[in-house]
Amino acid sequence: MTSRNFSLTAAIVFAVIALVQLARAFFGWSVTVDAYALPQWLSWAGFIIAAGLSYFGWKAYAAAK
Repeated sequence: MTSRNFSLTAAIVFAVIALVQLARAFFGWSVTVDAYALPQWLSWAGFIIAAGLSYFGWKAYAAAK
């Protein structure tokens, strides 16, 4: 796999993760790990981080021509 293909794959995966985190935060879906309910603010943080990683993946993909 070339670095260009890797960057594109990573950007798409992180974009999907960001969209799922945004949907969870927007619709108020609950997530429970063992007996602990994860707070909604964690989804906002997850969205920001995943969106940033996706952005950098797209930039790396565009730069690796």
